Amino acid sequence: MQELADAIAGADRVFVVGAGRSGLALRMTAMRLMHLGLIVHVVGDVTTPAIRSGDLLLAASGSGTTGSIVRAGQSAVDVGAVVAALTTAESSPLAALASTLVVVPAAGKLDRSGTASTQYSGSLFEQLVIVIGDALFHALWQRGGASADELWARHANLE
Repeated sequence: MQELADAIAGADRVFVVGAGRSGLALRMTAMRLMHLGLIVHVVGDVTTPAIRSGDLLLAASGSGTTGSIVRAGQSAVDVGAVVAALTTAESSPLAALASTLVVVPAAGKLDRSGTASTQYSGSLFEQLVIVIGDALFHALWQRGGASADELWARHANLE
C-alpha cells in the first residue's frame, strides 16, 4: 500500500479504470484523489485525455483478466505510463502489466466455494476496493497536511 501511495503521489496525472461495480468503486477513489488536488480522470469518460508517460493508471479487476481493463493496462504500458493494479489474481495478465500490485484477499467473481467469502460473486473484492481507495486517500491526505476545510473547498459549487 505504501508503494501504491508513493506511485500515486509521484504521478503527473492519475487515471482510474474498472468494469462494473469495481469501476464504480474506483470512481469513488477518483473523487477523493481530486479532493487532494490531484489531476484525476476516469477512463471512458468523454472528457478523459490520452494517457502518457509520467501518468499512472490505477486498475481494478478481481480476476485480472477483464479484457477492457487489460487492454487499458497494455495501452498505458505502451506509452510509458505506470500501471498499478488491484486484483485477487497475482498471476493474471493485469498483474503482469503492473509495476505496483495490491493482491486483495477476496474471492474471485467465479468462486462459489464460500471459502474466501460467503457473499455473492465479487462483492468482497468490490468492497475492499472502496476501503483501499479510502485508505490511500487518508494516507495521502496526512502526507499533504491540508485541512478538511481546504479539501471541502475543492467540491464544485454549481448552484
